[in-house]
Amino acid sequence: MSWIEKKCVEKGLRMTEQRRVIADVLSQSDDHPDAEEVYARAEKIDPKISLATVYRTLRLFGETGIIETHDFRDGRARYEAADNDHHDHLIDVTTGDVIEFVDEEIERLQERIAEKLGYELVDHRLELYGKPKKPN
Repeated sequence: MSWIEKKCVEKGLRMTEQRRVIADVLSQSDDHPDAEEVYARAEKIDPKISLATVYRTLRLFGETGIIETHDFRDGRARYEAADNDHHDHLIDVTTGDVIEFVDEEIERLQERIAEKLGYELVDHRLELYGKPKKPN
């Protein structure tokens, strides 16, 4: 049973076979697929699955905090399991590639900024957008 499927059961969601397929597709993804990519992968497992079912299931998983939805400014919502340890994203604007990273210095700086402004940081999301440097 995948992490996403376990979370669905914990949250009391009814697990249909199609939801199970979508949960497995998302759990096995090492990228940030959009709905069409999730559908294409799910359809290989269950040819009867519909794009509408994928969209409804992604919305449900997002509303219940099982997956995270990202907008990387390419006009598509992208998805990943919410089980990952915290990480930030660097998006290559030329290819659309999404690189996950963790930087302790950035984490400490964000904490200090929140503290300086009189806040306790409870969550954050950092997305950097860049393109590869040209060699000199």
